[in-house]
Formats: sequence, structure tokens, C-alpha cells
Amino acid sequence: MSVNMEPKKYEMPSQPPEVRAHNFLEVALGYDEATALREAERCLNCKHMPCVDGCPVKIHIPAFIQKVREGDFEAAYQIIAQASSLPAVCGRVCPQENQCESKCVRGIKGEPVGIGRLERFVADWHNAHVAQPPERPQPNGHRVAVIGSGPAGLSCAGELAKKGYSVTVFEALHTAGGVLVYGIPEFRLPKAIVQREVDTLRALGVEIRTNTVIGRTLTVDDLFEDGYEAVFIASGAGLPRFMGIDGESLNGVYSANEFLTRNNLMKAYLEHSDTPIVHAKRVAVVGGGNVAMDAARTALRLGAEEVSIVYRRSLEELPARREEVEHAMQEGIQFRLLCNPVRILGYHNADDPRDARNGSVVGMECRRMQLGEPDASGRRKPVEIPDSEFLLEVDAVIMAIGTSPNPLIKNTTEGLEVNARGGIIVTPETGLTSRQNVYAGGDAVTGAATVILAMGAGKNAAQAIHRALTQAVE
Repeated sequence: MSVNMEPKKYEMPSQPPEVRAHNFLEVALGYDEATALREAERCLNCKHMPCVDGCPVKIHIPAFIQKVREGDFEAAYQIIAQASSLPAVCGRVCPQENQCESKCVRGIKGEPVGIGRLERFVADWHNAHVAQPPERPQPNGHRVAVIGSGPAGLSCAGELAKKGYSVTVFEALHTAGGVLVYGIPEFRLPKAIVQREVDTLRALGVEIRTNTVIGRTLTVDDLFEDGYEAVFIASGAGLPRFMGIDGESLNGVYSANEFLTRNNLMKAYLEHSDTPIVHAKRVAVVGGGNVAMDAARTALRLGAEEVSIVYRRSLEELPARREEVEHAMQEGIQFRLLCNPVRILGYHNADDPRDARNGSVVGMECRRMQLGEPDASGRRKPVEIPDSEFLLEVDAVIMAIGTSPNPLIKNTTEGLEVNARGGIIVTPETGLTSRQNVYAGGDAVTGAATVILAMGAGKNAAQAIHRALTQAVE
């Protein structure tokens, strides 16, 4: 087959910015068949497959793209599904530009192949055309417990289920999906997509128990006593961080974790929702990652007239995906760069303590910054400019400066070693912790990271668990 030498990947159709900024429908609309075929024809089908080296779950990318070129979309899906338990999710939220697409040879003299866009197309085609559930493997007699139903937990569960393991996933919340349902907004990842992926795992035999808090409802020791032979901890990084500045306890100050959970999982954006959430006119979001972009774009859709990203470095250092930054800018989000909050100011009426506005946010004092020498991370360190304070008038502040691993499991499990930041210490290749037959992966180990890295950790741990349990039998 001839190669399409078009230097740029085909554009992803999307809602116009002026329309999508006022609804929670998915922004990106996906390729149609004709566009997917043309994009697939840009692939050189390299023999050494550098793109696969950039994929944390090792999808055979040239093989699935070749099937797309041939018009055999179901065969393409089956190739992806051999390596990934969440194809439709990864096609939407995986940072391919920093992983598989960054290795693509076509990127040397132009743009790389739109691998992520093709993965999404294939997964969506399968979901729209194939109703038959996957065949359940023959049970092998082994039982494994997975703590947490986020991307690491679901990936581990899926890999083990395909090998015939009896897998039970324990989820603290009332809905499976972890950060996929509570953290990522509907306009980036529709929850029906996540539910479809979860249903596929259930069809493989995975049992999911919601409303079960490991460390309270049950302990890791209880799981072993119940007959589970191995435990994989994928409890995520749900503990929000704050700056420790004055005013963070005022009404109208949220962690991004809480703000997004109220909106995404509890459906606070719906007109008749019982979940309260701020509907502010002027919102400041502190931080520059993907979570900050999600929070800012959510606040805009909730009716804010002005939303600002407040970030202490420049646009070049902004850690969020370029696509998310561009979408935010198109929608009218303001980027207040090279500035950092000093304190949050609140309303106080000393004459009338019953005033409902008492303790509410009225502004945020910020200080301007400049970039100095690179710090330990390799990025230029932000340095304060003396006497550069200014007032940003806002009535809500969302802190999106990161999260830490949930401390509950480590505090209730003896012999589980953690690092200074609360991450569970593991052997990198296997995910094995300091306790025998206890594995961990994803954000519970690394702190907040990407969905696909968590999936890779879950897959690696599943392979290690399989080796350990089958060797024990032999």
C-alpha cells in the first residue's frame, strides 16, 4: 500500500469554542471512517517500531494501524485490546504527544501519525458495532484482590482476568472508575465510555465491590484471611495539597479534587443536583497541570464570567498537555503567568456577624515572579520580584497544585514501607512492596501522574503476580 506523505496529521473535529464553553458535551468529536483511513495511510509501518517503545502498555501500534488501513476495524481493536484494558479511555486522555507519537519517525520532518486519534476511532467503532461481550477465560483457581478501580487497578484486574484469575476489585466510592469518573470532566471523557470499559471487565469475570474502604471496612490482612493469594494496591493519590497561605479556609476555596469530584461524580452541574458547588462569577485556579485546566474549564461551564489560571512559571514550563492548554485559551480562560498567590482575602462585616457574606472569598493577593536558574527538576526556578504584589478580584479559588497518595492503607497495613511523600515503595519492574504477595502501582506509588503510566504499572504488576503464583504452584 502507498504511504500518504501529508506532513500534518488530520485535524480532530470538535465543538466550536463559543458553543462548548457552555455545555458539558464531549469537546472532541472523533474521526470518521474516511479520515481514519487517510491518517492510517501516513504510517510508515517501521520495522523497528519506535512508537511501541514509547507506549507504557506496549500496544503493537503499526499492526493495529495496518488493520485500519485495510478497513478491518474490529481486527485493529482486538490488537489494541491484547495490550490495553481501556482502549476508548486511552484514546481520549493519554498524552500520546509525549509517548508513542514522540517516537514516530514521521515527526522528524512533520507531524507524527495521530496514533491516539486512531486508537479512539477504533475503540469507538468497536463499541458502536460489536455488542457481543468478550469470552470469559477458563478459571485457573487463583484469587487476587485489587484495591482501587482507577486505571492502575482496572488494568491489573483486566490482565489477570484474561489469564483466568478470579479477581475482586474493591472501590471506596459508589461508582467504579477512580480518577476516570471523579477527576476527568465529562467534556473530555464521557462517563458512559468509562462504564462501557468497566462492563467489559465484568464480562471477563472481574467482580467489583463498591462502597468498600480498605483500611476501614476491611484491611489488607482481612483479604489474605479471606483466601486471596495476592493483593494489588491501586488506591491512587486523592489527598489534596494546599499552599499553607492565609485564607485557604474561607468559603469558596476548593481543592481541585473536591471541586471536580462534586461536578463529575456527583453531577453538580445538573440543574436538579443535590450536590452543592460554587457558581462564582470570577474564579482563580492555582496550578498549571491537566487538573488545573480541567478545573478552569469546568468553572467556565458552570457559568463563571471570568476564569484565570494562576501559575508561577511561564507558558513554556506549563506541565499541562498542549491540546488542553489550547482548548482552554480558545474557550476564553485567562492565563496569569509568572505570578504566585500570597494570601486569599475574605469579606468581614464586624458590625453584623450574621452577614451571610462573612468568611467568603473576595480576592487573592499575588506576587509577580521571574525565572531564575534551573532547579532539581530541570525547570527554571521561579523567583519572587520584590514589591510586585497586586490584587486579583475573585470570589472563588481552586487549588490545583497536586495530590499525595491516600495514607489510609499504609497506616493500617503493617510492614508496608513508604517514602517521604507517602508513596508506597516498590520494586520498579514488578510493583512488589516490602510485604510478601502485596503489590502496588499507579499514583499510590508515584503520586499524581498520567492514566497510561498507571495502566502500565497495573499491567506490569499483573504479570509479576502471575509469575509468582504459577511458580508457587510448580
